[in-house]
Parts: sequence; C-alpha cells; structure tokens
Amino acid sequence: MPIENKYKITKKTLNVAGKLLDLSTPRVMGVLNITPDSFYEGSRFDVSADMLQKAYQMVEEGATFIDVGGYSTRPNAADVPESVELERVLPVVELLKKHLPDAIVSIDTFRANVARQAVEAGAGVINDVSGGTLDADMFDTVAKLGVPYVLMHLRGNPQTMAQLNHYQDLTAEVIQELQAQLYKLQQLGAKDIVVDPGFGFAKNIDQNFEMLNQLEAFELLERPVLVGISRKSMIWRTLQIEAAEALNGTSVLNTVALLKGAAILRVHDVRQATEAIKLVQQLKNK
Repeated sequence: MPIENKYKITKKTLNVAGKLLDLSTPRVMGVLNITPDSFYEGSRFDVSADMLQKAYQMVEEGATFIDVGGYSTRPNAADVPESVELERVLPVVELLKKHLPDAIVSIDTFRANVARQAVEAGAGVINDVSGGTLDADMFDTVAKLGVPYVLMHLRGNPQTMAQLNHYQDLTAEVIQELQAQLYKLQQLGAKDIVVDPGFGFAKNIDQNFEMLNQLEAFELLERPVLVGISRKSMIWRTLQIEAAEALNGTSVLNTVALLKGAAILRVHDVRQATEAIKLVQQLKNK
C-alpha cells in the first residue's frame, strides 16, 4: 500500500453525553489501572485516596479522559472473571463521576456487560482493546448506549496475541480488519467511533515501528486515531531499559504520533503528553 501524506480526517468531534468534544487539537487519555498486574507499576491503583488523587492530578495536568481498567491486557496476562472486573471498576467509575464530574471517564473493557454497567455508573466512553472480537454482544451494546467507542485492532486475546503477528502487508491488513469492524458498527447505527491501531497487540516491536511510521494511512478510515504507546516494550526493549525508565522515549514517540495525525494520546504521564501536544500544535500553526 503506498502511504502518502494527503489524507484528511473528516470527523473532528465526539458526542459525549450530548456535548461535542472538539478533537481538532489532540486530547490526552490518562491510564488508571485497577489491577495488580499491569505491565507498568506506576499505573496500578487500589480503590483508595491515592487513586483519586492520581485522577485529580491527571485532570489538572490536562487529561480529557480517565481510562479505568480492571483487566490487564499485557501479553500473557492471566484471565480475570467478569465478576472480579466489575468489582474493580464500578466503584471507581462512580467515585470519579462524583468527585470529577467534568472529566470523561472511559471504561477499558472488552466485555459488553462490563461496558454497559460502567456506562450506567457514569462512564462516557467505551475503550475496547478487542475491537468487538471477544464479545459478540459488544457492538449491539455500543449502538444501544450511544456512547463513543474506541475500536482497537487485535488478533486473538491477551493470552494468544503474541503468536498471531504474521502479516503480508501489516498496515494495510490492520486497516482492512478495522474497516470490517467499523462497517458492522455503522450498520448498527453507531456514530462516534475512534480507531486504535493496537500497538503491541498482535504486533512485534519492528511491526510497531513500521505501523507508527505509516500512521497517516489510518486517516483512510476517516475517524479520529488514538495512539497508545506509553511505556510499552517497543520503547524500553529498544532502548534496553525498564518500563519505569521509558518516559523520555514515550514522549519522543508520542511526538511522532502527533506529527502523523494522532487525535488522542493514551498515556501514563499526562503532563508530558500535554506538553508534547502544545509544542506540536505550535509547530503546526507556523
């Protein structure tokens, strides 16, 4: 597939609870993992004052979204029963809506029932790492709820995805697979959809860099693009460091993603992502 820097995203807004969110300036999604085994220790929290303080900090530093997850999707992560996931995330969603009513809470789940209950508890966005492939009810649920949906590319599941990274034409195939899912959503009437190429999900390190280099191609889908590369192994393995040391590398690659059209950055470190957005916007305005 020839990649040319000529594509234009036609949709620059999301309808969140009846309010239009402008994405012409990129936004930040802060990660709040309510799990004991997220790959980055700094993003793990119990339901406590520390968690709420971290959420406050994210908002103060510029986060538009707080992404709450109760199921670790790192490679080879253990499966978590739905009941446990619900016990982890619902109190947090309710707490955030009570104390940070202006923040948009995103529920990071591939389960339709978890998504539905989280939205009923106050979540405004569904962030599905499986892109509807792991729960047959997800797309119907998204359409009925009428909330924005992040459609991520994944093959397999967190336990099997590392073995499913064989592509003839990586970027073209990822776009085609996202397009097939996007069509299903559109047929059901879902409107506010964000696409996520799925860095690290059924892609190895070299493939992640290839896809980032060709990120402009995802504008063919005519949807805002979310990029989640924060502190991932494509950074720390390449630099031969640990995830805890990968903030500078994250900022570098987030800057590349912004220059190539990313509309949302999903990150563990909000202030640095907000600064990257401000600097890139200043550059683009000249």
